[in-house]
Amino acid sequence: MMGSVQLKNFLGWRVHVVMETPLEKALTTMVTTFHKYSGREGSKLTLSRKELKELITTELSLAEKMKESSIDNLMKSLDKNSDQEIDFKEYSVFLTTLCMAYNDFFLEDNK
Repeated sequence: MMGSVQLKNFLGWRVHVVMETPLEKALTTMVTTFHKYSGREGSKLTLSRKELKELITTELSLAEKMKESSIDNLMKSLDKNSDQEIDFKEYSVFLTTLCMAYNDFFLEDNK
């Protein structure tokens, strides 16, 4: 696993890239979306329940019909350290789970 200094240097390289690949654009979007919503109610490094709900309802069309209880359950399942905040690692688990679901739909549609 890369250390924070190495990772920072690695990511600094991206600034010099003229054209991002589609995958790099997707990664950039995932990171910038987290930081677009984090820190509105506290730490800039975490999402509160309210921030998570706003991110989901604004950025994901599937969330339009989510009930409050579903948001609560999602928050509980993501918040592995029980600090009532979602850090970037916990957010990444959420995105990975979504990617797996999208892959399942993709595979089903391409049978």
